[in-house]
Amino acid sequence: MKYKEKLKKIRMILLDVDGVLTDGRVIQGIDGLEIMEFHVHDGVGIILAKKAGYLVGIISGRDSKIIHDRGVHLGVDDIYINTFHKIDAYKQILKKHNLKDENICFIGDELLDLPLLERVGFAAAPSDAIEDVKEKVHYVTLAKGGHGAVREIVELLLKVSNKKEKILKEVLRYE
Repeated sequence: MKYKEKLKKIRMILLDVDGVLTDGRVIQGIDGLEIMEFHVHDGVGIILAKKAGYLVGIISGRDSKIIHDRGVHLGVDDIYINTFHKIDAYKQILKKHNLKDENICFIGDELLDLPLLERVGFAAAPSDAIEDVKEKVHYVTLAKGGHGAVREIVELLLKVSNKKEKILKEVLRYE
């Protein structure tokens, strides 16, 4: 695993939403009704990451109560929505948690994500990210956005940190 040393330095996972935690589709109805789909595998991945001691954050360019509520439900540490220039939120997060670029894993899929993807210690993208993004990241998941891409990265982190078995025992209450 050529990126093993990079993964060992990670303390926080930052996530884009549209195209990463979702498949990028938004259903809009009359009167502002909005529907987004999230995959349970990614949600469990976030919970496992939190149990393993990782901080988790969301930075989305879209203003959506759904995104905020999903983040709160999963215990996400930092939620930034309606943030077109994601680098501004990123700098606040680094300062707040006293982290360096090398301590951050960011998963993104679109042009707005490039400034972060080019800066963080470990950059990842779902398999259906745009080509400009896939060319800049350390790792492209097998899974598409909204279909387990986040969970795939969490599994990598847990494997490299040797925390997976301990976390599973705790979560599943194995003796």
